[in-house]
Amino acid sequence: MNTQTDKVVTYGNLVDGQWIEGTETFTVENKYTHEPYAEIAKADKALVDKAVANAKETFNSVKLPATKRYEILMKAAQLFEERKEDIALAITREVGKTIKDARGEVDRGIATFIASAEEAKRITGQGMPIHGQPGNEEKMAFSIRVPVGVVCAITPFNFPFNLTAHKVAPAIAAGNTVVLKPAEKTPVSAIKMAEILLEAGLPKGFLNVVNGFGHEVGPLLLEDERIAMYTFTGSPTVGKMIKSQTGIRKVTLELGNNSPNIIHHDVADLDRAVELCVSRGYVNSGQACISVQRIYVHRDIYEEVLEKAKKVAEAFVVGNPEDEATNIGPMISINEAERAEKWVQEAAEHGARIITGGKRDGALFQPTVLTDVKEEMKVMCEEVFAPIVSIIPYDDIYETFAAANDSKFGLQAGFFTSNLELAMKAAQVLEFGGVNINDVSTFRVDILPYGGVKDSGVGKEGPRSAVEEMTDEKLITIQL
Repeated sequence: MNTQTDKVVTYGNLVDGQWIEGTETFTVENKYTHEPYAEIAKADKALVDKAVANAKETFNSVKLPATKRYEILMKAAQLFEERKEDIALAITREVGKTIKDARGEVDRGIATFIASAEEAKRITGQGMPIHGQPGNEEKMAFSIRVPVGVVCAITPFNFPFNLTAHKVAPAIAAGNTVVLKPAEKTPVSAIKMAEILLEAGLPKGFLNVVNGFGHEVGPLLLEDERIAMYTFTGSPTVGKMIKSQTGIRKVTLELGNNSPNIIHHDVADLDRAVELCVSRGYVNSGQACISVQRIYVHRDIYEEVLEKAKKVAEAFVVGNPEDEATNIGPMISINEAERAEKWVQEAAEHGARIITGGKRDGALFQPTVLTDVKEEMKVMCEEVFAPIVSIIPYDDIYETFAAANDSKFGLQAGFFTSNLELAMKAAQVLEFGGVNINDVSTFRVDILPYGGVKDSGVGKEGPRSAVEEMTDEKLITIQL
């Protein structure tokens, strides 16, 4: 499957149960040291075509019963647990995520596999009371759910194990075959997942892996009519392109956000609210779709929150992600860190105040707190995807709900209050796929439905929701 040369492993593409190395490779670097970490074989047009053809042929010729799909996914979860440290280290090196957070990601991926395995046994349609319609007294009607066929999964760099699990595990649970295209910056942990799935007993052809750059491999996948569904996590720009090019075929798109979080003056535990809002803006160096970005704070507690936020931010340890003491590792690239630095500088030039942070050292970016920001600044209206939070005072909560909604994004939001009536109002009026009361926008339990509105995407993830997205309902009627 792979070869070892000077501690740099070469990984191939997976087609029909075989790892194919090919001749041309690209380098995945260690995001902290910037040294080569792995070499990845590039999939050309012929190999992509072969992968899709094999997935289609496998879907048409091999059927795995639900109990077998359950056993395979559960066995894979067991093997992930046994090899957690190896997978976590791969995540840390290819993403720059701290080793503690990487272990947490593996744990979440394991839970996602287990939940998906359970869903494999629960796929069912519904009975329909057709006999209640005049003239149909001697008929029965019911539906069954059937797999869609070949699912193309395109995964992001920021959670390369768990977000791959959210696509691959439900697709297999539903009885589909999968062509997986991991992010080119972070393919190793997804490749390790594929290796373990084969070891767990997944028959060849049910999962093929093609590697390469998105602008090269992506169009080959999008134009292939044999693919029945696309599930993608990434930027809104690419998501819109996928939706425009896939016609009437199914898509699930999990895209960006600039998550608003509101701390009202009646919050029960202010220390907890500030700790959550600030620290959850820095997880994975802020590189998460639901990272806290905009923090609206009632003016009565605004100064106190600024003081507390500064202490929380400055307590973070930035450095080597393999060090157990580190809280924040490098961003995915120096270019991204430079972009974040530029956004902070632009905000400061237009009146924003840097409470703490704003400094860059290579790909390392200091946790940053801004205030005196304006809604039109990039740190407010775009997805910052960096360890930067902005704190905005408010007087009127309803105007703040409107400000939170005044965005092209709508994935998740958080609201801290002791007022039940106000909490229910927020749940109704905030235009987001998820509203977390007395918790931050980053709160996510992997079994729950997850997805956004507006430019944050279409469709839902979470094993049960994903299985429903990845199956079609077929109506059956019987004349008695």
